[in-house]
Amino acid sequence: MGAGAGSGWGQLFLRTLLFLLLAGPPARGQLRYTVPEELEHGAFVANLGEDLGLDVSTLSARRFRIVSRAGARQHLEVNLENGILFVNERIDREEVCEAGGTCLLHLQLLVESPLELYRVEVEVLDINDHAPTFPWQEYVLEVAESAVLGARFPLESAQDPDVGTNSVHTYRLSPNGFFSLEVQTRSDASKFAELVLERALDREQQRVHRVLLTALDGGVPERSGTAHILVTVLDANDNVPAFDQPSYGVSLPEDAPAGTLVIQLNATDLDEGPNGEIEYSFSGHAPPRVRELFHVEPRSGQVLLKGRLDYERASIHELYVQAKDRGPSAVAVHCRVLVHLLDVNDNAPEVTLTSVSTPVLEDAPPGTVIAVISVLDRDSGDNGRVSCEVSPNVPFELRSSFRNYYTLVTTQALDREAVPEYNVSITARDMGSPALLTRSTLTIPVSDVNDNAPRFLQPSYSVYVMENNAPGASICSVSALDPDCQQNAYLSYSIADGHIHGMPVGTYVSINSDSGHMYALRSLDYEQIRSFQIQVQAQDAGFPPLSANVTVHIFVLDQNDNAPVIVSPMPRNGSVATELVPRSARPGYLVGTVSAVDADAGLNSRLSYQLLQATDFTLFSVAPDTGELRTLRSFLEQDASRQQLVVQVRDGGQPALSATVSLLLSVVETMPQTLSDFSEFSLPPEVSSSSPLTLYLLVSLGSISFTFLLAILILTAIRCRGERRSRQGDSCSPPRCHCCPGSRPSSDGLKTSNLTAQAPAGTTAATCLDVPAGGPPGYCYKVCLGPESAQSDFMFLKPCSPPRNNEKDPGKRSRPEQNLQVSKEAKQPNTDWLPPSTQRAALKRY
Repeated sequence: MGAGAGSGWGQLFLRTLLFLLLAGPPARGQLRYTVPEELEHGAFVANLGEDLGLDVSTLSARRFRIVSRAGARQHLEVNLENGILFVNERIDREEVCEAGGTCLLHLQLLVESPLELYRVEVEVLDINDHAPTFPWQEYVLEVAESAVLGARFPLESAQDPDVGTNSVHTYRLSPNGFFSLEVQTRSDASKFAELVLERALDREQQRVHRVLLTALDGGVPERSGTAHILVTVLDANDNVPAFDQPSYGVSLPEDAPAGTLVIQLNATDLDEGPNGEIEYSFSGHAPPRVRELFHVEPRSGQVLLKGRLDYERASIHELYVQAKDRGPSAVAVHCRVLVHLLDVNDNAPEVTLTSVSTPVLEDAPPGTVIAVISVLDRDSGDNGRVSCEVSPNVPFELRSSFRNYYTLVTTQALDREAVPEYNVSITARDMGSPALLTRSTLTIPVSDVNDNAPRFLQPSYSVYVMENNAPGASICSVSALDPDCQQNAYLSYSIADGHIHGMPVGTYVSINSDSGHMYALRSLDYEQIRSFQIQVQAQDAGFPPLSANVTVHIFVLDQNDNAPVIVSPMPRNGSVATELVPRSARPGYLVGTVSAVDADAGLNSRLSYQLLQATDFTLFSVAPDTGELRTLRSFLEQDASRQQLVVQVRDGGQPALSATVSLLLSVVETMPQTLSDFSEFSLPPEVSSSSPLTLYLLVSLGSISFTFLLAILILTAIRCRGERRSRQGDSCSPPRCHCCPGSRPSSDGLKTSNLTAQAPAGTTAATCLDVPAGGPPGYCYKVCLGPESAQSDFMFLKPCSPPRNNEKDPGKRSRPEQNLQVSKEAKQPNTDWLPPSTQRAALKRY
């Protein structure tokens, strides 16, 4: 019954011989050896030191060892003295490799100084160390006496853990006169035995038959296992069930729910009663996986689905079902049911990002690869074919490199300022019905490139700064934006080089390079500079840097910081300005004109005149707009001969500034022909000398005026002398120049000839004032002030000769009002008649 056992020495000899036959020369590169299982401790496996070319004497020093996982059993070990690999503990192949096939032990060999790693594979060879075994030591087989010859009775199979030829090879039946044994082979190459009736049974002769079934393996030495079969002969049930067909095939969708009818089996038994009642069940050949998935109803023969099917795990299942009646000596008949699973689209595609290259530069050219994507669908057929696409309206597309692999590439230039980040939805859809899809979102940030120059918020800036500002005060702020990010958007501000009135821009204003705030470095003066412009540059920190310029117009606003300056009348030698007024003057008589200038502009330079103090307020008045001083009434005998007046000139600023001039008017009976203080239009010495430029201008103008005056005097003298010779010069009464050689000024003559008269704007008539003194005898001079005289600080003396036609009506000379052409429409000086800018700058200091 059992396998013959040899002596211990015999077994050791056979194992060693088998090892020597199977062991081969060491392989180059990765070494591979073979070793039988069940060798004793210390059994030789291989000479690693020689095969690896290592110096055996240095193995210990170099710590030559096998690296294994923690907790793993060390089946093999290395002798450091000779480099031999030997068996450290008994190797049971069936324990080490539970599954069939090749059993390999993978060894990692490590040697130090220098560090080297070797891989060695040791194949564990199966030896016939297991005998076949039956599930039961004794079987009871009931056979009806009516069993026909050739009837087959399947027997339980024996199991052998060994593999290959060492597994169950054949079955043997002990000699008997009724039964023979036939060995059958299943589809998996396993073998089972069937008992075949060779001679008719007779229960009356022998009710029980005992036979011995022996299972033999193919190993050396051969091993075997036995089981006793007790055949009981039953009476009368001489018909066995029969299936409609020996094999069935059925198709079932993999998503069928539990309880689904797989197939309805039908077997018939010609017997009656219990002998004809059939019960169905799985035969002993049905594997455990089949019993987990399916269930056979014993009475109805229905095969029902019990578990969950999975086409991807197994596409076909083989069921062995037996039918057996309930009569005595029941014989089981078998049939095979092949269940073919139909694939159902129950697996959505799987999207895997194999390689992702983010972020992507915004200047990346079209076609730049962003990611490599793989898709997988575990279904088959159309259910496993997958198409992949990306969300619309994104500058990306998928390109198929080969099956189930795609590359995500750009289709156009990117712009981080427009879209800084893309969320690309990748949709994988199979071809099943209904189709399943999987969406995976890939976030692609766009990396910034310095492709945008800074941009100011305004095309230009206009800044208004009040003059006399404090140095270092903030005057404005410029701001620019850069749609780039990080250092490409970091802006620094600067002022472009330039000059303002010959001075560098940096001496006037400065700018904060970080904030763009601009500061005035000096106090600005409206009278010196009214406006200027600078160029401000904003530059980012990118590479290469980009910049933008903007023009900043700075307008200086006037402030009422200059008081009016009296330019006429000017007192002589520091005394009070004096003037003579004829007692015969009538109401409205023009005594003189108070003139003043203001270096400011606008309302700050609009002047008004008023009589602040007077000996008699009823006698004189001052025109508030023109400054003309006129009499209000005729002089009376009781009026004082000296009239003290104080005239105030006030500008229109807030607060208003003012200046005053004191006048001393002497009332006389007759008027001497001398210039009064009202004709002094030159600037005060301190004003004219306050600036070198003003001084140079005054000297130049004075020289030119003197030269011109001298030429006029010479020409006039020559002309008058020639006329005196040709005609009698005892009567000369020019209409405008009332002086004749040898004539005596009358009491009603031009007594107002010393006054300054202002011509109406737009007229060309000059105002002539007789100047009897200061010229050669026999000539008269007049002060001629043209329409532009209000804009000049100098007088020009113009010689005038008597006209050929003398004045016939002597009565006309008695009217002083007719001798002076005084404009009644003279208005307050404004910016049109202000002194030149150089003189105003000088006047500003007073």
